[in-house]
Amino acid sequence: MKTQYQANSLSLTGAVAMGTGVMIGAGIFALTGQVAQYAGALLPWAFLVAAIISGFSAYSYIKMSNAFPSAGGIATYLRKAYGGGTITGAAALLMAVSMIISESLVARTFGAYTMRLFPSVENDIYIPILAVGLVILAFTVNIAGNRAVGSLQKVMAVLKIGGILIFAIATLYISDIPLGTVKGGAYEDQGAAGFLAAIALAILAYKGFTTITNSGGEVKDPTKNVGRAIIISLGICVIVYMAVAFAVGASLSIPDIIAAKDYSLAEAARPLLGDYGITFTVVIAIIATTSGIIASMFAVSRMLAMLTEMETIPHSHFGIPGTVQKHTLVYAAVLAGLLAAFFDLSRIASLGAVFYLVMDVIVHWGVLRHLRKEVGAHVFILIIAILLDLVVLASFLWVKGQADPTIVWIAFGGIGMVFAFERLYLGKRRRVGAHPTH
Repeated sequence: MKTQYQANSLSLTGAVAMGTGVMIGAGIFALTGQVAQYAGALLPWAFLVAAIISGFSAYSYIKMSNAFPSAGGIATYLRKAYGGGTITGAAALLMAVSMIISESLVARTFGAYTMRLFPSVENDIYIPILAVGLVILAFTVNIAGNRAVGSLQKVMAVLKIGGILIFAIATLYISDIPLGTVKGGAYEDQGAAGFLAAIALAILAYKGFTTITNSGGEVKDPTKNVGRAIIISLGICVIVYMAVAFAVGASLSIPDIIAAKDYSLAEAARPLLGDYGITFTVVIAIIATTSGIIASMFAVSRMLAMLTEMETIPHSHFGIPGTVQKHTLVYAAVLAGLLAAFFDLSRIASLGAVFYLVMDVIVHWGVLRHLRKEVGAHVFILIIAILLDLVVLASFLWVKGQADPTIVWIAFGGIGMVFAFERLYLGKRRRVGAHPTH
């Protein structure tokens, strides 16, 4: 069954809104406190270095999107590089799962910030309930189709980016801390490895640019606009992230940021802006996280549908009416809801970082070995992108292995299960094809 994509249904501004919707929704509100936990006073610079590394990563995706614009995005690129075997299926699934993990991360962040409006209420129960509720809302909006998603994203992008910049500018203006510095406070420096681990988490804040590539076949004039949308989105996000990181650092000490890591921006508004500042920040967080999960679900459902069309993953209707796209929306929403209900923000972010970086290395290696001449990519840039990914991934695993070895084993176990699943499924499909039954 072929999925019916809507060609030219996303403009350049719509694609930029989608990319920033995913990035800013997850990056600022979900990750600022967690990045601070490892980067300390270097918090703003962790986001800057992560943007540089993401820029190197984006190079491969832009080159491939120019050569092979597709609504399947990364799944199509991997197939071009590796064929239809296990590596293609497993890496594409890692990307899809990392996107769903990000959705659960954003949903939990939505719950954590919303509960700041009710400080006297015990939030351990309500945060996962609110998170699952947001997943259901995002599913409902996506069912309405591309036009509803694109129109909503444009409005939300303006509101949240404007609101976040107002928060940052107001906080920096009121604060008496010199620009570029962070308030004092005892903090145990984790050294170079800790800073690199912080960068690994901060990269999650930028990986939303892949959402644009996954909708490449639906963007107007994709050979030009997909690359432009990625560059514009990354540029907007690095400006916003740096401004917010400086603002949070000017308002709170590093220990205070870490203590409030699940809702650090709201807490940063308290000392300088009071209760009104908290309410304003929470409202912007609600808008940002809502738009982020809607945009992410839009892209991952189409990627899963493309994998189904490529016969890389199995598919069952389970009695659900509609196209394959509608079915994959259901599957993505169910998995995101389960993760949001049972995993905390720190572990969700860790899983997302490991899955994404492993997939990213596989993509770059595929371009380097098999596609660099066809897409016109420079070997030096590809090698740098691979090395940067490997360095931050190794550092992150080292730091997390000491602090929370369980999540490292879960991550490796999950990656192993994805590869094993793909190998078994594709092997079975080939055997059935070679010996058809009647």
